Amino acid sequence: MTTSPPHHAVPATSGAGERTGQAAIEFVGVRKEYLSHGEAVPAVKSLDLAIGQGEFFSLLGPSGCGKTTTMRMIAGFEEPTTGQVYLDGKDVTGVPANKRDVNMVFQSYALFPHLNVLQNVSFGLERKKIAKAEVKRRVGEILEIVSLTGMEKRQPKEMSGGQQQRVALARALVNHPRALLLDEPLGALDLKLRQQMQIELKRIQREVGITFVYVTHDQGEALTMSDRIAVMNAGLIEQLGTPREIYERPTTRFVAGFIGTSNIVDGRVARIDGSVAALEFGEGERVLAPVKSGVAQGQELVVSVRPEKIDLHRAAPQDPSVSVLSGTVSEVVYHGTSTNYTVATAAGTDFVVFDQNAHDAEDVASRGERVFLSWAPQHSYPIGV
Repeated sequence: MTTSPPHHAVPATSGAGERTGQAAIEFVGVRKEYLSHGEAVPAVKSLDLAIGQGEFFSLLGPSGCGKTTTMRMIAGFEEPTTGQVYLDGKDVTGVPANKRDVNMVFQSYALFPHLNVLQNVSFGLERKKIAKAEVKRRVGEILEIVSLTGMEKRQPKEMSGGQQQRVALARALVNHPRALLLDEPLGALDLKLRQQMQIELKRIQREVGITFVYVTHDQGEALTMSDRIAVMNAGLIEQLGTPREIYERPTTRFVAGFIGTSNIVDGRVARIDGSVAALEFGEGERVLAPVKSGVAQGQELVVSVRPEKIDLHRAAPQDPSVSVLSGTVSEVVYHGTSTNYTVATAAGTDFVVFDQNAHDAEDVASRGERVFLSWAPQHSYPIGV
């Protein structure tokens, strides 16, 4: 049987084709291709991935990156071209979707419009011939978890988008699936309701303890809810880690640019002081970044720094231990909690700065004004080294 690469820790294999470890979902050597005009086009190029029991796991990336195809392979709607998919240690490659113990929630909700809340949620249990008393108990329990108690008799058309989404969640969760797959489920909601539902989804997942696999192109959703995130691009996982790891320490230029807003500067190492490399851009203009051993003077370096880590000044900072760049303000945008500046810098790239509105509202730099940017070395993150 195909095994994963040595660097990827995976459960052991039993003689019966089952994994003996604890992963809820696992991909081993998976590739998925589609035929287009007689040519094989890869949607997922290479995937070795283990998702833990009870984990809130997000597949994040732009359209066409392979995230939805990956989810559909878990559900059984698509089969890998090569490789295996495991659910709870059992190889389900080739097993039909209706034989897999997973449920899926879509952006469209897919509720039965002619059935009320109670009927929608109990539908799957009744089809399985579950005893009426057990159906009543489980439906009542799940409606309480999703905060729909008292709405049992309402029709979907009488409910808000957020309430309909809760009905869809309850209908999926009441079956006690091994995993719940959510394909951009909040995309149809307005911003405020979407933000509320993000918190609710995480609470619900924590209460039921079921593995959630969440597909989204929205970085904020993934950062808010996930235990871990796989950032996908062009059929590959670019980075896998916790929200904090991915945001604070992006390992590729794509991840740095895709997750939130990031300032990326290229330069050559002018000197190394201990474990800090300096990129110089003129008299007093420098970007300082912590580096590992092996980075040498003269080496090209790509550094990422987040906008909220940067301080904006009208006079040049005199502290030699911080990064300093000068520039001209080209744009000022007021966002309520912060004022966002775009600054054309001496490094040859535009920097975005998020300045928290905790000071005098009148103390705002203007377009065309010369300013200085500074930040601590630990907020510079070298990419690819």
